[in-house]
Amino acid sequence: METGFIDVGTQPKRISVLGATGSVGSSTLDLVRRNRDEFQIVALTAHGNADALADLALEFDAELAVIADDAHFEVLRDRLAGSPVAAAAGASGLLEAGAAEADWIMSAIVGAAGLAPTLKAIEQGSTIALANKESLVCAGKAVMAKAERYKSRILPVDSEHNAIFQVLDRDDKAAVENLVLTASGGPFRSWEKARIDAATPAEAVAHPNWDMGAKISVDSASMMNKGLELIEAHHLFALPGDQIEILVHPESIIHSMVQYKDGSLLAQLGPPDMRVPIAHTLAWPHRMETPVERLSLAEVAALTFYSPDLGRFPALRLARNALNSGGNAPPVLNAANEVAVAEFLAGNIGFSDITRVVETVLESIPLHSVDGLEEALSADRQGREYASRVIAALLDVVPV
Repeated sequence: METGFIDVGTQPKRISVLGATGSVGSSTLDLVRRNRDEFQIVALTAHGNADALADLALEFDAELAVIADDAHFEVLRDRLAGSPVAAAAGASGLLEAGAAEADWIMSAIVGAAGLAPTLKAIEQGSTIALANKESLVCAGKAVMAKAERYKSRILPVDSEHNAIFQVLDRDDKAAVENLVLTASGGPFRSWEKARIDAATPAEAVAHPNWDMGAKISVDSASMMNKGLELIEAHHLFALPGDQIEILVHPESIIHSMVQYKDGSLLAQLGPPDMRVPIAHTLAWPHRMETPVERLSLAEVAALTFYSPDLGRFPALRLARNALNSGGNAPPVLNAANEVAVAEFLAGNIGFSDITRVVETVLESIPLHSVDGLEEALSADRQGREYASRVIAALLDVVPV
């Protein structure tokens, strides 16, 4: 049988997908579905959609299925009864999924909840396809140190970091002048500030280019997503923040660039389809075919770029300041943002309140160093607690 691979060997690659029912997980399994003989599914996880998880586990003959919200475990267990698929739930179940023996693990759990299972996956020396940027935002130093210790290769899945990975000369980092992360600008890129302030959840999740989950879509609308990617790029490529730029590129065709000291500017281009960077990591160091529409520059005709407006999108300023401050600032930034975005999606606060909450929390919590996982998790908890208090005060429930 002919596949889209080049020299992948004779044994199926054992893979796990942490976050199987989300947009990245679904795109990953779409590629697997098209190349069933090349892959063996080890573990699949989901947050709360037990029926969808059970369907996938049965379809792909998974060895383990884990539902993060244990309130849905009974549904998952009953759906898998009589099948060879083992079922588990909760934080311990996610750790079990991360520890399951696999060659390649997609880390696509949204938010800080993906940190612990990602670290567990690293400990087995697997190749980690990292879509969970929060792992590096919360504990980048610890994650990269553990990857080096266990000889686990981290391959970035975010289209921007994957683009840099493809064009970066990792053997001559001294030749790099700076990295350029491109940003679509989100659905509000041309809106006036007053209109942004009044934006609804439905408007915020309506991304013009990418099909993403609600939380990531809101982060794109506020451009916090790009701020988190700035911090992620710092850890992935070991470059300081002042060598990482952000450039708005509405067409989402050039996914990122590397500027070299000799004047060369190398870019990776492709359609705005997450199956492209996922396929790059899934087949790495080879290439595999994908069903995505091929890019026609003649049809695109023109590409535009401009600098982001920090006045309309203050999240970029907050993220860069957090990176420069270091220590507990990045995990606190991420935690406060996760809480605020959830409250916005629930209709409890306004869109611009998201960054107001994050900024207030960052100003309220003293800075200190973060050297390991426990300190990162402590900073995450503290950020969430403070954010909840700030939002309660905003709603005149209790004083801060």
